[in-house]
Amino acid sequence: MARASGGGISRTIGRGVGRRVLPKVGQLAPGLTESFVRETLDRAILGVGPLPSVADAAAKALASADGDVEAAVKAVLDRHVRYAGAQGFLTNIGGLVTAAVTIPANLAGVTVVQARMVAVIAELRGYDLADPRVRNAVLACLIGEDGVKRLVKNTRLPAPPMALATAPTHDPSLDRVIAAEVASELVTSVAGKRVATTVGRRVPVVGGMVGAGTDAWATWQVGRYASGELRPRARR
Repeated sequence: MARASGGGISRTIGRGVGRRVLPKVGQLAPGLTESFVRETLDRAILGVGPLPSVADAAAKALASADGDVEAAVKAVLDRHVRYAGAQGFLTNIGGLVTAAVTIPANLAGVTVVQARMVAVIAELRGYDLADPRVRNAVLACLIGEDGVKRLVKNTRLPAPPMALATAPTHDPSLDRVIAAEVASELVTSVAGKRVATTVGRRVPVVGGMVGAGTDAWATWQVGRYASGELRPRARR
């Protein structure tokens, strides 16, 4: 999700081997489907494992920031970046989310953390997470700025997250498209992590450091993008 470090390295590696990996998605991450993406968002919003619901997290963040929404948003972003860097924490979450899904627990954990972070930001900024348009916008943020721009340019998406969240009506056909694109981004992440892990095995400790740094950096990039896209909106 960046170009020179952390998540960018993993994503660059992943895209570099994409043509070889994508035909083998079933072998690489057989449970990584649109339904997994939707279920992950649902669980992230309702709360999973040690993470309370988005509503509770937003209320707590706002109280800690003395009612300052933007300070609360920054605190939420910083907190979730730390979560993403804690590999054991992510694995714990992933194991809960993917009890019946065969994909890497760490990947599931990162997805939950990022989805929850964006959802909390949306909640703090005045969006209704029960609205399917807002949920699509949250998922679109997980694709990242570059990915969204590419999809809009190729007409796979009609607009960026902010416009999706505030569209006049909900287009049900977008639900599957967006979930599929998020799943595709996650497959790319799997590819990059597989390469990084292979390299890391040759140098003790490096593998874990690369994984933690990559996840933290990617989460920061997603949070920054979501914070810029999901601008404050008065609740109705």
